[in-house]
Amino acid sequence: MTAADAHVLVENRSLEEKFDPEMRFRPLPTGTAWLVAGLLLALSFFHYYTAGFGLLREATHRGIHMAFVLGLIFLVFSASKKDYERVAPSSWWRPGSIALVDWALAVAAAVVSLYVPWIFNELAFRVGNPSITDVVMGTILILVLLEATRRSVGWPLPVIAIGVMLYAYFGPSMPGILQHPGASWSNIVNHLYLTSQGIYGIALGVVATYVFHYVLFGVLATRVGLGKLFIDLATVVAGRYAGGPAKVSIFGSALFGMISGSSIANTVTVGSLTIPAMIRVGYQRHFAAAVESAASTGGQITPPIMGAAAFLMVEFLNLSYQTIILAAIVPAMMHFFGVFMQVHLEAKRAGLKGLPAEELPKAAQVIREGWQTVMPLAVLLIVLFSGFTPYLAAFWGITACLVVGASREPVVTLGFLAAVVAGIAMGVLTQLVFVGPVLAFVLALLVYTYLGSEAGKAVVFDLVDAFVVGAKYAIGVGAAAATVGIIVGIVTLTGVGFKISFIVTSFAAQLAQGFMDLVPAGLSDMKAMTLFFTLLMTAIVCILLGCGVPTTANYIIMVTVAAPALGLLGVQPLVAHFFVFYYGVLADITPPVALAAYAGASMAGADPFRTGNTAFRLGLGKALVPFVFVYGPAMLIVTPEFTWPSFLFVTGGAVVGIVFLSAAFAGYGLTVMRAWERWLIGLAALPIIAPDLETTLIGLAIASPVVVSQLVKARAAMVPRPA
Repeated sequence: MTAADAHVLVENRSLEEKFDPEMRFRPLPTGTAWLVAGLLLALSFFHYYTAGFGLLREATHRGIHMAFVLGLIFLVFSASKKDYERVAPSSWWRPGSIALVDWALAVAAAVVSLYVPWIFNELAFRVGNPSITDVVMGTILILVLLEATRRSVGWPLPVIAIGVMLYAYFGPSMPGILQHPGASWSNIVNHLYLTSQGIYGIALGVVATYVFHYVLFGVLATRVGLGKLFIDLATVVAGRYAGGPAKVSIFGSALFGMISGSSIANTVTVGSLTIPAMIRVGYQRHFAAAVESAASTGGQITPPIMGAAAFLMVEFLNLSYQTIILAAIVPAMMHFFGVFMQVHLEAKRAGLKGLPAEELPKAAQVIREGWQTVMPLAVLLIVLFSGFTPYLAAFWGITACLVVGASREPVVTLGFLAAVVAGIAMGVLTQLVFVGPVLAFVLALLVYTYLGSEAGKAVVFDLVDAFVVGAKYAIGVGAAAATVGIIVGIVTLTGVGFKISFIVTSFAAQLAQGFMDLVPAGLSDMKAMTLFFTLLMTAIVCILLGCGVPTTANYIIMVTVAAPALGLLGVQPLVAHFFVFYYGVLADITPPVALAAYAGASMAGADPFRTGNTAFRLGLGKALVPFVFVYGPAMLIVTPEFTWPSFLFVTGGAVVGIVFLSAAFAGYGLTVMRAWERWLIGLAALPIIAPDLETTLIGLAIASPVVVSQLVKARAAMVPRPA
């Protein structure tokens, strides 16, 4: 890593910490920082080892993960915002610049997290009849977990968790259908602490088993240069065309999103290069920031690494990760296509040019210098699609990052890739007789690099730092997942999820009936309109909840309470989960709390709220596509409705509708549009997007006057006027 690269990395990390509470860490003196780094490194090595050599017993694995996560949160996240401004002075009550109470909370969190694995063999006789010690330990865990989550991701999620626990306790006092028999504090703690339905449930398990490894892989892959390669390739492909830097932003964010599941990290990494270039060629500052943030939110929906929600789908739906990846491909493309069309038409309307030839990298040089950095992603995908578990694929991907980082010799890179392929072919990829020698070779390679030169020492230190940073980035989502376990546990304890589903569908049916009374008979049916209003309410709640809750937590909460409502109306589970997931991600560019947009605005020196509004408009493709795949599930490829004719019809309609809607917003199609053309083409886009032949034909009929008008004006503009 060059000095310039290191400087950019430091700047990007400071921006991530500024706008993402999960990445805002307090400064520590050298001694304490080394201690914390050692614990973070141990956490990463624990997950790296278990991914390759086999997971521990479920309760033990989750308990160790949570003990590390909660303990570390009290060391790296401060209780007060003022402690983030400078290193606090050390004293007897603040040893190592960390308050004694934080050290105590860290130890308490570790002890109560490991208590359940410790008594695991006795749980069969204790669940439902907890001892006083069980209740005390469980109460302590709930308290430290809520405080750890408040520090790492903010107030909203702990407040929701406290609210649902109060609901469980005061059940007999609840109004109407929400009333239930209630539960004592002992029963609540028993359910949340001693069973796998609460804190130690699926959410924590997914983070400890899958998510941590892919966060670590993403950090390492970026460090070895894969992110830079993606941005350079995007510049080669799109930089020369109209509004070139904005198109580079879209392609770069799409590629970088393959290894980063964070909207904010994507925004600041790609945006550090593309936002200044967009401003330089003539884009307004707020538009440049909005383009980058809108494109970057696609990172969480872009395979193969889609953030925690994708792995949660694996567990909730009992589907393979390969199936989730295939289902996500086309909707992700629709998102980036929607942003691309608005950017392209905006550039044509404003007459913006591409980057000059001297600023464009040479394709041959980019590939020659960076092709080896693709190898970790290739290894991960090869192992994953060979039928192995996602965490084993991550193990080999991380190992490949170490190989590429330590040696850029083509023979070493290709040799490692050949060894992995041979291990798969011979069926020994998971056996110690194969894994042992490979890891011994990797270790020897790292030692050789470290001892070879000062530059080699810097490379190894950078790889070790990536393990530390990867663990830092993952602890916030670990705490959020455990807290979501409280919410899910209360839902299963009280059965409130089905009650909420009934309330939602009943209200949607009333709205549908009111709508049916206003339109002529035969234009719609009651079931379709009930589904539409249920989807609309679910989408609004997802966006509002996402304003204060991380995407993963948002997804789990909404799946718990909203997916049953959609299921009652005939929506397939996979489709319902994707619908909720997409709208949860959209919150990152939806004002008033649009964190990705605000990060982009800070880099561009633009107004944050105006940036957020523009980013939301640019991301409307992501807002419309979920409705498309609910009514036309063939878009998700892996659904039973998939046939090539239905897939092409649904996807083609979405493409045409997105083009029309983009033209309406940009005010430009083949040429500049008048006001009536913009309104008419925008109105036509909605029925065209709907995957139904009748509505598509209606939309095309509405759009036809605009299309004809644009063709006539464009042809007239091409005819030279007489001198």
